[in-house]
Order: sequence, then C-alpha cells, then structure tokens
Amino acid sequence: MRGVLTGAALTAALLATAGALGTSGASAAESPTLPSPESEVNVTGTPFTGTNPDGTVRGLIDAHTHMFMQDGMGGAAVCGKVFSEDGIADALKDCASHGPDGSTALLENLTNSGNPFAKHDVVGWPTFKDWPSYKSLTHQQMYYRWVERAWRGGQRVMVNDLVSNGVLCSINPGTYQSCNEMDAIRLQAKDSYALQTFVDNQYGGAGKGWFRIVKTSAEARNVIQQGKLAVVLGVETSEPFGCKQVLNVPQCSKADIDKGLDEMYALGVRSMFPCHKFDNALCGVRFDEGTQGTIINAGQFLSTGTWWDAKACDPSKPHDHNPGGAPLPAGTGLPTGEPTYPSGAVCNTRGLTDLGAYMVKGMMKRGMMVEVDHMSAKAAGQTLSLLEEQKYPGVLASHSWMDEGYLDRLYALGGFSTIYGHATKEFIAEYQRTAPVRNKYGTGIGFGFDMNGFGGTPPPRDDAASNPVKYPFRSVDGGSLLDRQRTGQRTWDVNIDGVAHYGLVPDYVEDLRLVGGQKIVDDLMRGPESYLRTWGSTEAHQAPTNLATGRPVKASSYQNDLFTKLPPANAVDGNEATRWASTWNDGQWISVDLGSARALDRVVLRWETAYARDYDLQVSDDGTTWRTVKRVTGSAGGLEVQQLPAGTTGRYVRVLAQTRATSYGVSLWEVGVYGR
Repeated sequence: MRGVLTGAALTAALLATAGALGTSGASAAESPTLPSPESEVNVTGTPFTGTNPDGTVRGLIDAHTHMFMQDGMGGAAVCGKVFSEDGIADALKDCASHGPDGSTALLENLTNSGNPFAKHDVVGWPTFKDWPSYKSLTHQQMYYRWVERAWRGGQRVMVNDLVSNGVLCSINPGTYQSCNEMDAIRLQAKDSYALQTFVDNQYGGAGKGWFRIVKTSAEARNVIQQGKLAVVLGVETSEPFGCKQVLNVPQCSKADIDKGLDEMYALGVRSMFPCHKFDNALCGVRFDEGTQGTIINAGQFLSTGTWWDAKACDPSKPHDHNPGGAPLPAGTGLPTGEPTYPSGAVCNTRGLTDLGAYMVKGMMKRGMMVEVDHMSAKAAGQTLSLLEEQKYPGVLASHSWMDEGYLDRLYALGGFSTIYGHATKEFIAEYQRTAPVRNKYGTGIGFGFDMNGFGGTPPPRDDAASNPVKYPFRSVDGGSLLDRQRTGQRTWDVNIDGVAHYGLVPDYVEDLRLVGGQKIVDDLMRGPESYLRTWGSTEAHQAPTNLATGRPVKASSYQNDLFTKLPPANAVDGNEATRWASTWNDGQWISVDLGSARALDRVVLRWETAYARDYDLQVSDDGTTWRTVKRVTGSAGGLEVQQLPAGTTGRYVRVLAQTRATSYGVSLWEVGVYGR
C-alpha cells in the first residue's frame, strides 16, 4: 500500500536527499559528476530560468568579489583554493606560512585582531574549527560549491575583480609568486577560465556548466535567461600597468596604458579601478580609516615615498575618510612617521592626473566601465566630469566607497551602484538612506561583498536569537528551499556565524528580508537588470560631436606679444594642449559661432590655472544681443560641465568672465558645446 507524505514530511525527505547527495535536487539531466568527498550545497529545487514578462532579467547581483585572491599578493594572502582537481581536501587547507598554530599569519592577524602574533586553528577540511569565518580575512571564502549555493539561492550576476597589491605582497610571509601586480591579474584571469572548464566538465562538456564568463551584456542576458550565473571580469589593483608614482614622478606612460587596456580587454575584463589603496600615477585614493588606514598609509609610503596628503574640507560636500588617529600595531616592521591630519572632514589633495584622464578616456574608447570607488573625492568628481562631457553611462560604484553625494551624478549618467555587504541593519540603513536618489532614476540595487578582499563580511545580527532566520527557508524567487550549509564536519548558521563564506549569501538576503521587508528583496532582484542596462548603454555609446570645434571664434582680448601668442582659436581647435588666454582684466569673454541656431544641452570648459571664479554662459541669435542662460559662481576651475536649462537654443555661445580667480587673466584649453 502506498503511503501519503504530509508537506512537512515531504520537505524533510527532500532535504535529507539533497544533503546526502550534496546536490541541488535538480533533474537527472542537470546532476553533475562531482568529486568525492565534496561540500554540500543544501539547496533543494531547480534554479529558475527565463525572464520577466517584459523581457527584463531578475536575480541578485554581487558587483564586487575576489574569487581568486589565492593568486593575488604573491600567493600567500588568502589560504585555500576556489577549486582543486585533487579535491576539497587539497583546496581547503591553511597556508604553510601560517605555521603550526597560526601565529606567523601576519596579514590574518593584523586584519583580524590587530595582534601580529595571534593564533588560530590551522586545520581546514574537514573540521573548519576557526575558518572560514566573518572575522577571518585571509582564508578562502569562495570555494566553488559555496558560490554554487549562492547561485542556486537566486544570484545571477557576479563581478569577479582580479586583484593584487605589490607592497603587501612584498611584506607578507610565505610569498612564493611574483609580486608584479599585472602578473597576478593575468594568473587570476587564467584561474577564472579554468574554473569555468572545471564546472563544465562536471556537467558534460563545454558550455554546459552554471559558471559562465561573459564578455557582452547580450551574453549575460542569455546566460541569465538560461538560469545560470553570469560572471564578469573586472580589475582592482593599486598600480595597474605599472602606473605607480615615486616621489610624485609617474612610472608609466600613455603607451603603457594603451597596451595594458588592450591586454585586459582581450582577457575579457570589462570594468577597472584606475586607483586602489595607494595614490598612483593616475589618481589619488579615498583613504582608509582606523588601524587599517594606518597600515595602508605605511604601505603607501613604502610604495611611493610619500604619505597621504590631506587637508580639511567642507563636510557638506563630497570628501574622503579621515586616515588619522590610530597607532600602527607593534611588530609589523612597517615605517612610522605618518603625518598628523586635521580632525573632521578631510580631502585628499591628489585628484585625477593627466595620465589618469588618459586612462579614463581609453576605457571609454574601448567601451569599458569605470569604477570610481576608491578614487579620492577630487578624482571621482573629475572623472564624473569627463564622463558627463561625453554622456558616457559606464560608471560603477560597487561597494560603498564613493561619497554618497555623487550618487545623483552617477545615476544621471546611467551608472550603477551597489551597497557593501555590511551587517544586516547597517545595509538596510544605507539602503533606506540612498533610496530617494535610486527611486528618482528607477534603478535596482545589489551588494558588493568584497569577499576575499580584506574588507570583512557581515557578522551575525545582534538580535538574531530573538528573531532568527528560520531554516529551511525559500530562495528569493520562491522556487528553492535552503537548509543550513554543511561542508565536511562543519555546519554554518547565519544566525550564529554571520556570512562566514559565500554560501551564506542567500541566508544573508533572507535576513535582509526578515528585518527590512520584502521591498528590499524586490529591489535586489531588479539589480541585474539595472547593471546590464548600464553595461549595454556603455557598449552602444557613441562619442557626441563638439559643435564648437573648428568654428569661428572671437574674444574680448588675447595675449599677443613677442614671447606669447594665445589666440581664441586655440580654444576650439580640438587640441587640449593649446589654449586661449585673455589680458589681465575682469570682464573678458570668448564666443563661438555654431553656424546656425541649435538646441543646446551643455557647455564644457577646460580651464587653465587662470580661471574665472564667477562667469555667465550666454547665447545669441545674431552675435550682438546676448541672453544669460546660466550664471556660475564660486567655480573651482579645472574641467567643468555646465548643463544648460531645457529649451536653450542659439547660434552663438559666449563665456563671459565676471570675476577672475587669480591676478592673471582667464584662460581656456578648450571650449565644448554640445547639442541635444
């Protein structure tokens, strides 16, 4: 006689089967051929496929991870591998350099407890007594089966940032690989494709696995529609292409940048950070704070011969973190002598350099997305201006490192931003705080866990005991059932362990839902679509025409003597190395004839050091009668993109300098006028 299982009994039976097999409970056609022993995923149900009725994709996006930090910083920064052909026991083991009790794990101990001589249990598989853990930053948190659990729990996009840091490599005990950052980037790209092949082989051959590296937004959409994980390669490194600076002298050239960008694009890289952690030849960085800030600043000095240079600035405007106040832990061997910094809001004095601007333009030329996280407030503002000039949508802020004051400019361009993988309540607070600007532009949201990136992962919620995530729970799409994740002899519970490894990302999202409500999950599920719209718009972008280039131009005056000739034509010749300069009086102007009346969108001004603090933007139909369409006061010079009011038209455009910022005249490298 056949029995009838109750709903609860059926659920228990399915979970027992999935746990025993270490599979997802998918159909036989999907069942992979796995090594034995292997980690479980503890998810029952077939991953969802297809798109929404309107054709948009759905799922979760992590826009900032470091799967293969195992091969960053000389090979000894993260212990354990994402996968191994020799099985899990080979993949998940501690670094030999950590010693028999963990006391020689310099980076682990500094980032975990601040004590260079702290200890930890070094046994990995199968016991995992001390790691992976949300408190341990140098043990592998992205074993491929844990990533698989995140995918089966609803994630559909992951940006894998290839990463390294030459200085931290050079001081870390146990380093056995090249400390050249680009060597590490190449190796991690190779690792990424090797994992794709490894997973494909489990599912029967090329293209059949769930881990799919994508190089276009269309490929990503196709992969997501199939219900697989679209993996995008990015680069986050401190001195890309050798572009460090030593005593403020660049160590790379434009040729190095072009060669490097071409190589990265050919590898499949589609987003990059121009700077990260250390001021380099491209841009200044947004400082770290506290003890980590002191350690990174010491590394900056080792790499560049200069400490971070910070000055007090307006707290109501975008600014940087304050790096001062924390002592350097004893026993590190790092240099001391860090300057004393002002209290309160500070800004890095270093912005985007000429080489940095060249790199950003090179990324635009290649259709790559520019990461502005980690840029100093000054550099990020300058980069946004470069993108605004071209209305280039390819801008990302992937883990809460950009000042929130720039979010409106980022979204106005068509960019995409995510929230760092904070503790649950902190994530929700940032989500709620930034909701108005997201709602203004109708964008979804994602997270940037920075896993394997020394940033720390979410701890257990402080009140989880009274309001816990209850296992098993449903995935965000409702189609799968997730129980506590088990690897070897260890079982993890997000209420107790926080996000100890990547397999607990779905558990974290369930915690967000429990505390923050369904709306936050709905917005997270819209994240991949928003990201792909940014990427697709980037791919489709065409450089707009500067209506002023080569057009007739007049000026109130220009410098013209035996040694200097700087006529107004220099400001519209398309050459940013030539300039117009007026005589040394207020009230100077330059005007350009566009040839016919045009609908005007924006005026772009590249000021030389002698700039106008206050000026008017004017238009005219006949070159005689002028009307002011925008008045600018308190200009800081540099590159300025001034959006004109809707409906602005005119044949002639004039910049009228009311007040000079210096005792000289006013001078412009280039004037840009763009139509609607």
